Amino acid sequence: MSLKKNLSALHKSQPDTAVYFFDESRFGTHSNIGHGWFNKGERTPVKIKMGFENFYIYSAVHAADGDEFSFILPKVNTACMNIFLKQFSQQLKAKKAIIVMDRAAWHKSKDLFVPSNIEVLLLPPYSPELNPVERLWNYLKSKLIKNKVYKSLEQLCDAVSQFMIDLQPHTIKNICSAKYLEH
Repeated sequence: MSLKKNLSALHKSQPDTAVYFFDESRFGTHSNIGHGWFNKGERTPVKIKMGFENFYIYSAVHAADGDEFSFILPKVNTACMNIFLKQFSQQLKAKKAIIVMDRAAWHKSKDLFVPSNIEVLLLPPYSPELNPVERLWNYLKSKLIKNKVYKSLEQLCDAVSQFMIDLQPHTIKNICSAKYLEH
């Protein structure tokens, strides 16, 4: 069954359950150089920073209305995923949610604890194009990371946190919405 049909069937069988798309993304101090406009024939110096310090943003996005829940964690593993799910469950309170996510090992681990108000739906293998959160990462990185140098991991973390706080639901909806999300 296609993702669109699965989501439609879930919406019909559980109309009070919100569908969130989930993924993690790595953010680090290593520079991300992109294209830019420069004067022809002149060498333009570009600052870069080498480094391997990083953190991960775990985000669940309700693409239909732009609601999101994000959490910054140091690694991608089952323990961190359990922290995210617990916090997300508490944020939902009495509401129920379906989280659609890829098949990363820690998303389907036997040690993963999924709270009772959350249900997990795994995407087909090797299909990142079906996850709208991927578009959010591209947007965020193009605005915050490309051609910028952060002196420290803390400075980058602060910038990413503030960007996510300032991100409006209508912007998230515009970035993440797609035809297959409609019911």
